[in-house]
Amino acid sequence: MAEHYIPDDLPTRIRHYIDGEFVDSVSGRTFDVLDPVSNEIYATAAAGQQEDIDLAVAAAREAFVNGPWPKMKPRERARILNKIADAVEAQESRLAQLETFDTGLPITQAKGQALRAAENFRFFADLIVAQFDDAMKVPGAQINYVNRKPIGVAGLITPWNTPFMLESWKLAPALATGNTVVLKPAEFTPLSASLWAQIFKDAGLPDGVFNLVNGLGEEAGDALVKHPDVPLISFTGETTTGKTIFRNAAENLKGLSMELGGKSPAIIFADADLDAAIDSTLFGVFSLNGERCTAGSRILVHQDIYEEFCGKYAARAKNIVVGDPHDPKTEVGALVHPEHYDKVARYVEIGKSEGRLLAGGGRPDHLPTGNYIEPTVFADVAPDARIFQEEIFGPVVAITPFADDAEALALANNTRYGLAGYVWTNDLTRAHNFSQNLEAGMVWLNSHNVRDLRTPFGGVKSSGLGHEGGYRSIDFYTDQQAVHITLGTVHTPKFGASAQ
Repeated sequence: MAEHYIPDDLPTRIRHYIDGEFVDSVSGRTFDVLDPVSNEIYATAAAGQQEDIDLAVAAAREAFVNGPWPKMKPRERARILNKIADAVEAQESRLAQLETFDTGLPITQAKGQALRAAENFRFFADLIVAQFDDAMKVPGAQINYVNRKPIGVAGLITPWNTPFMLESWKLAPALATGNTVVLKPAEFTPLSASLWAQIFKDAGLPDGVFNLVNGLGEEAGDALVKHPDVPLISFTGETTTGKTIFRNAAENLKGLSMELGGKSPAIIFADADLDAAIDSTLFGVFSLNGERCTAGSRILVHQDIYEEFCGKYAARAKNIVVGDPHDPKTEVGALVHPEHYDKVARYVEIGKSEGRLLAGGGRPDHLPTGNYIEPTVFADVAPDARIFQEEIFGPVVAITPFADDAEALALANNTRYGLAGYVWTNDLTRAHNFSQNLEAGMVWLNSHNVRDLRTPFGGVKSSGLGHEGGYRSIDFYTDQQAVHITLGTVHTPKFGASAQ
């Protein structure tokens, strides 16, 4: 095994960023940060508490009420957003190295995430310049128009899978629309989030507009959700945590956008392009180490092609290159953290009693240390099995046969989740009818996660609340105030004017 790659100039301390300054926690508390290949501590991060969140929110609130950012013209904000995108693109290689080191994602996949982060800023820079609002007229009588306004301090809580890109997915629209933000990144992966501060400062973002508080979800995240001066919370993460946030946000009636867990089905009909479906479903569950919310982790296959599909799929899965995340040949790297590795490993053991093991099933022989799990394939999985129903968030897939369209739809919808779905068929009528009956916020036909940034992103059932993407993000991060003007004579009943 090659020597573990360690990027140059790694920080040993990761601090908060509040009101334009890097600071430690008021209490001095820290937590350890591990790299997922060696599981050794490479840095300590400031562990935010209530008082640190209070300082960050106060800075963000001051920047919103008295600072220039919310009052700037859209074009002025767009120029800064484009400078941010330029900086991200200029550091693409460095960002990818750090992201790979911190998360265990293969380097080739991490590079794509950095470029997507830059594109998120360019997209919303364009959108706010092109944005226009409605006016409704009744000639000679009245005119009504919409005045769109930033809301205030947005609390952004982001996950540990592709963290830098997913942070950009929230930061770009929140900032573009004139809000100020407090970002609480995932505690497993704080490294790349710390890079935003200098990127923003160099681009000319005013102090206090962006604030970063590291820490545990139950401490820093909880304080941010409950803070009365934070009217918006955008959260991406696990469903149980989302339910807790929902409860805690109720006291102050906060706006919520939550993209939560998934157990997305990929349905392969007998008339599908089998080779293309195998390529896509392999990539759909094993890319990003299987640590992706939209993973097609349940594959439903028509009985006429079931055995052929299983055989070809398992042969390919066994051939996937598992190795050091920094090796360009690696297709599956190390899972993010030993706690998560233990969770996924437990599901692999559960699966051995719930399905027919076709590939994988444990740690690769050539990788005795680190958070590595072989791409694992189970067939003949019943719909009540835990590996069919529960989100594993790792390189593990369950394959189940179906006899007809009705059974396929029942199986596909038979979970509490409803984030994504993938349908493989060459029957155009079936493709549209089946897709529209899936209980999923997003569906891909004969393809996988390629999407237009203008489209809504979000789930139904236990997979989410609300949508972001394109104008849906603009809607979430702004208030739409209706202004009404009477153009003619006002005819108002004269209460109290009649003779007594």
